[in-house]
Amino acid sequence: MDAFVWCRKVRMQLETGPSIGTEELIDTTNRMHRVTRHPSMLRTGWRVAMEEGVGALYNGLTASMARQVLYTGTRFGAYDISKGLLSSTGEGSMPFHKKVIAGLGSGAMGAMVGNPADLALVRMQADGRLPPAQRRKYVNVGHAVVTIAKEEGVCSLWRGCLPTVNRAMVVTASQLAVYDQAKLEIRQATGWGNGLPLQASASFAAGVVAALTSTPMDVAKTRLMDMKALPDGTKPYRGTMDCITKTLYNEGFFAIYRGLGPILARQLPLNVVQFLSVEWCVNLYTTLNKA
Repeated sequence: MDAFVWCRKVRMQLETGPSIGTEELIDTTNRMHRVTRHPSMLRTGWRVAMEEGVGALYNGLTASMARQVLYTGTRFGAYDISKGLLSSTGEGSMPFHKKVIAGLGSGAMGAMVGNPADLALVRMQADGRLPPAQRRKYVNVGHAVVTIAKEEGVCSLWRGCLPTVNRAMVVTASQLAVYDQAKLEIRQATGWGNGLPLQASASFAAGVVAALTSTPMDVAKTRLMDMKALPDGTKPYRGTMDCITKTLYNEGFFAIYRGLGPILARQLPLNVVQFLSVEWCVNLYTTLNKA
């Protein structure tokens, strides 16, 4: 499911310029204006399935699995360790700003560990939009990582690492810190115990906040990872802020939120499953530790 939604998100974010989409003439105050409507998540998925086959929606499945293991595993583990280091004796409930700091640090660590798999994922899912002669044709995540290292150098596996780190810091701080704080606030407001309703409500809130705050960084990360040199040898973007600035200037404000639909469609169920699974594992560990 993750790769299925992620493919459409990547394709939507790589669409650039006003020429992408369907042009329509609309009448506003008796004057005709030409507007461009960009493909929706469903239309993007339909187009990929029709042009490349249904299997293309699952391109990068192995890279998606590797990314989840490396990136998600690292940041969840590092977050609890960071909270332990930042907590003060007799402090009671940890202040929200310390949770955010813990999230920022653990997100950065997770992104650096998972960047090679993330790079492979973006390239495998974007491959179908390239002309046949320019396609990379990676078979799986292992083949992608080895090929990139051989042809472009080992350091190229961390191409786009800075925007990936920036995005991961925002996502992790939003997800984990907001989840912890939402649990606290909801429990105080409703009196719920630490059960399914409380955990599901807090994870849903964290997913919405994470999607809204991270999408501009995600657009920049995707475009930086997939970019190729221009005919004169220069790169289209110099970095995260340059990419976001050029996207805003050339394509408008909503371009930096392109792919928000797939991100929400992925983040919300994934967040609920992730946090419920983590809570279950923590409870199991605590029970076994006491036995």
